[in-house]
Amino acid sequence: MSELLEIIMIVSFGVSWPMNVIKSYKARTTKGKSLAFLYLIFFGYVAGIASKFVNPNYMENISEKWYVLFFYMLNFIMVGLDLLIYYRNKALDKRNEA
Repeated sequence: MSELLEIIMIVSFGVSWPMNVIKSYKARTTKGKSLAFLYLIFFGYVAGIASKFVNPNYMENISEKWYVLFFYMLNFIMVGLDLLIYYRNKALDKRNEA
C-alpha cells in the first residue's frame, strides 16, 4: 500500500512539473518564481533517488519496481529543466531592464 501511495504522489508531481516548465518557458521572466524552492525540490528528488539505490529491498526487486525510480528521475529532469529556464529567464529579465 505504501508503494502505491508513493507512486500516486510521484505521478501527481510528474503531471504538474511539465505544465510548470511550459509556463516558465512562455513567461520569459523570473517574476513569481522562487529559486530556493526549485533547489529544495531538486535536492529532494536527489534524496529520493538515492534512497532507492541504498534500499536493499528495493534493489533486490528493481526489475519489478523500476517504474518508481523512473518517475523520480523523470521529475528530477523536469525540475532541472525548470532551473535551466529560470536562469534563461533571469538573463532575459536583465536584458529587458537594460
